[in-house]
Amino acid sequence: MRATARRGGSATRTGCAASVAVAFLILSGMGFIAGCGTPGAPLPPSLKLPDLVTNLSAVRTGDQVTLTWKMPRKNTDKLLLKGNTPARVCRKQENMPCAPVPGNLSFQPGVDATFRETLPAALASGTPRTLTYFVELLSPKGRSAGLSNPARVVAGEAPAPVVGLKAHLRKQGAVLEWTADSVDEAHTVIRLHRTLLTPPGVVAKPKEQGGILEAPKEPVEMSLLADEPGSGRVLDKTIRFGQTYEYRAQRVARVGVEGETAELAGPLSVPIKVDAIDTFPPAIPTGLAAVATGGGSAGGPSIDLSWLPVPEADLAGYLVYRREGEGKWQRISPAQAAVGPAFHDADVEPGHTYRYAVTAIDQGGHESALSAEAAETVPNN
Repeated sequence: MRATARRGGSATRTGCAASVAVAFLILSGMGFIAGCGTPGAPLPPSLKLPDLVTNLSAVRTGDQVTLTWKMPRKNTDKLLLKGNTPARVCRKQENMPCAPVPGNLSFQPGVDATFRETLPAALASGTPRTLTYFVELLSPKGRSAGLSNPARVVAGEAPAPVVGLKAHLRKQGAVLEWTADSVDEAHTVIRLHRTLLTPPGVVAKPKEQGGILEAPKEPVEMSLLADEPGSGRVLDKTIRFGQTYEYRAQRVARVGVEGETAELAGPLSVPIKVDAIDTFPPAIPTGLAAVATGGGSAGGPSIDLSWLPVPEADLAGYLVYRREGEGKWQRISPAQAAVGPAFHDADVEPGHTYRYAVTAIDQGGHESALSAEAAETVPNN
């Protein structure tokens, strides 16, 4: 009986081993490994921690600090986030813990998030020093995967606001002026922020081979620095007539912080609106010359005029005027302006002296003053 039991036990162990071996061969081919009655290790539950913010940026303007970042779409388990994700912000001064910034924040996954705070008086005054911000995203249970990347601004007293900002138009562009300050030239620069209020349209200009070429679209937002801050003025040459713009100005101080040069920007000025309406005539044509030809087999007498072209984008053409002696100027070119810088006057008589002048006209109908005169006498036959 005992011998039979040993043989039976051996057979049982052999059968189990054989079963395991067969299962191993089958399941290993399928990418699985199994034991005889041994379950696999359970997977840990998901903590549903939102991914870290990795693109936090911070900008200080006067006493306001603006933080921007992109909200993640997934959690640390690579599963899509659902619903609003709570967020909290902290700011850190050197050798101090990161102090929470008050605010009840939450954002949808994937959105461009923005947070603004007004600096406490202690941080908006004193000597320049580094202030570092972090953002932390929370799970439904209030846990996080950690702090975002650091975003730094400069704490301390900001430059004074720009006052008296105004603008007027010239043919060359928009002239911006403000009340100059004695500190401008030595310690600060003036930065102007321009916003395009009208949508950029298609600006047509002639191609060399004919047809229409679409001009590049204008940026909606752009900034420029005053070359001479102490002068209290700057010329924006990049405007396009027919558009409406808004300008704001601020002083920006270049300060030394931790051995590096950083920017400390003052508050933005009151905005001004500029309607860039073109009321300016083109430049006066130059280089006018007149050459007479007599009659004969080639036909009757005539005078050929030529001048230098006016290089302006909105030029429509040229108008030609003529007079004899000190008489009144009479327009002799046709109703439609001459496109090229030349004109053929066949309505002349032998022995007469004619005086000519030309003007340039733009697509808005603005006409330049008369050019310098050119006189020519038609030879007798």
